[in-house]
Amino acid sequence: MAGDGHIEYVMKNVKPPTYEETLDALSSLITKRTRADKSTKGDQFDVLFDYVKILDLEDSISQMKVIHVAGTKGKGSTCTFTESILRNCGFRTGLFTSPHLIDIRERFRLDGVEISGDKFLAYFWWCFERLKEKSSEDVPMPTYFRFLALLAFKIFAAEQVEVAILEVGLGGKFDATNLVQTPIACGISSLGFDHMEILGYTLGEIAGEKAGIFKQKTPAFTVPQPAEAMGVLEERAYELEVALQVAHPLDSSLLNGLQLGLQGEHQYINAGLAVALCRTWLQKMGHYEGTYLDQANSLPEQFVKGLRTASLQGRAQIVADPFVNVEGPGDVVFYLDGAHSPESMEICGNWFSLAIKEDTQHYGSLKKQPSESSDVLNTALRGPNEFLSMNSMQILLFNCMSVRDPQLLLPRLIHACANHGVHFQKALFVPNQSVYNKVGSHALPSSDPQVDLSWQLQLEKVWKNLVHEEKESTLEESKEDCEHSMRNSETSIVFPSLPLAIKWLMDSVQQNRSVRFQVLVTGSLHLVGDVLRIIKRERWREL
Repeated sequence: MAGDGHIEYVMKNVKPPTYEETLDALSSLITKRTRADKSTKGDQFDVLFDYVKILDLEDSISQMKVIHVAGTKGKGSTCTFTESILRNCGFRTGLFTSPHLIDIRERFRLDGVEISGDKFLAYFWWCFERLKEKSSEDVPMPTYFRFLALLAFKIFAAEQVEVAILEVGLGGKFDATNLVQTPIACGISSLGFDHMEILGYTLGEIAGEKAGIFKQKTPAFTVPQPAEAMGVLEERAYELEVALQVAHPLDSSLLNGLQLGLQGEHQYINAGLAVALCRTWLQKMGHYEGTYLDQANSLPEQFVKGLRTASLQGRAQIVADPFVNVEGPGDVVFYLDGAHSPESMEICGNWFSLAIKEDTQHYGSLKKQPSESSDVLNTALRGPNEFLSMNSMQILLFNCMSVRDPQLLLPRLIHACANHGVHFQKALFVPNQSVYNKVGSHALPSSDPQVDLSWQLQLEKVWKNLVHEEKESTLEESKEDCEHSMRNSETSIVFPSLPLAIKWLMDSVQQNRSVRFQVLVTGSLHLVGDVLRIIKRERWREL
C-alpha cells in the first residue's frame, strides 16, 4: 500500500507512545483563546508556512490535487459525497473533516476508512517531535486544529493520495486548510449565521470569510445562497478571475430510484455541489474516459454508487435501542443530528418530523437483528403495516455551546416540528461529557458532582418560555396517559451528566413498555459524539 515504506521509516525513528499519551500530547495544544484572538504569534496565519517548512511539506502541498470546501452548513456532507464519488471512480482518496465524534482518527480517512492506529501514532509523533524541536518564541507549537491540519497534509503526502478533499474548520480565509495555494476546485456550501463572534454578524461578512478559499482563476462552485451572501461571493470571484458557478440541487431522478447515503431533503443540495466538484476535478485532471463528463441530465454509475454509499456519523443518523431488551413494542430510538445554527436547526426539525412519522407507520423496521453489526440503522421507505397505532413519545436531548444563542436555535426547531404536527413531550438538558481542553478517548469521563449547570438551566428557562408561548401543550390522549404514568408533568429536566439522562430514558422505557421513545439529540456535535460513545460502549457489552 502507498506510504508503507515511509511509515516503516517513521516508526523506526520515532517509537510512538501509547494512544492515551498521544491524546494527552494533542490536548496540550488546546488553548482557551478563541480563534479570533490575534494576540499571540501562534494564532497568526503566516506562521503556518513556517510549520510547513519545518515539516518539509512545501513541495507536497503544492503538488497535491485538492478539492477545498467551506460553508456554514453542509460542507462536511459535501466533502463526504465528493470523496465517495471519486473513490468509486477508482482514485485513491484522502479526506480531512472536523470535528470527530468518537475518535480523533475519524478526521483522517484514506480510501474512505479512518487511518489505522499504528499509522496515526507514527505520523503524529513524527510531526509533533519535529515541530517541538524547531519551536521558538517566534514560531511556537501550533494550536490544536492547526496541528491536525498539518498532520492531514503529512498523512496525505506520505500515503500518496491522488485527490485530497479538505473541509474548512472555521471560516476560510485564515483557516489552516487554506495553506493550499493551488487547489483544483473550490466549493462553498450553504451559508448562514454561525461563529458570528469570529466571522461577522452579517451574511456579507460571513460570505467574505468563506470566499477566502478562492484562488486566482481556480474553478469554484456554490449552491443557491441568500442575495447578500451571493453578492459578496460573486464580488470576490470577480476580483480573482474565478468563474463562480451555482450548482443546483441534485435531481433525485438521476439516482435511478435509489436513495442518497445521507438522509434529509437538504442533502440533495450538498450532493449537487459534490457532483459539480467531482466533474470539474476529473476534467481538470484530464480524466475524460468513460461517461464522467456527460450532460447534466445523467449520472455515471460510479457517481450514483458514490452518492448512494456515502456515510457520515452524526448527521441525520438513526440508531435503534441499544439499551433495553423488552418483548413489547416499548423501546428507544435515537435521532442524531449535530445541527448548531438557526438554519440547520430548522432542517433538523423537518428531518426529525418526517423520520418519526415514517418510523411510527413502519414500526419494527429498526428493531435489532441478531446478525446486525452496524451501529447505524437507517429507516427505509416501505409500505404501511400493522404498527400504525403504535404509541410514541418525542423527547429532545439538547445542549449547545454558550457562544450560541438558544433564542435563535430552539424556536427554529420547535416551529419546524410544530409545522409537521410534532411536539416534544419532554426536553432533557445536559452538559457535554467531552471537555474543551481534553481530547476524548474511548473511555467515558466520570461525572463531576460539582459540574456547573448554569448554562443548562438557562437553556431550560428559554425552553419553558417557548413552550408557554407556543401553547402547544395539547397532546393526544395516549401521550397524556404516558406522561401521567411517568408521574412527571414537567416539560423539561436538567441532568448533571449525560449518563444520568440516558439512565432516565432507560428507566422510562422499562416503566412504559407500550411506548416507543423517539429521542432527538441535537444542538452540538460534541453531544452527538458523546451519545454515540455511550451507545458504542453499551453495544460492545452485549457482544
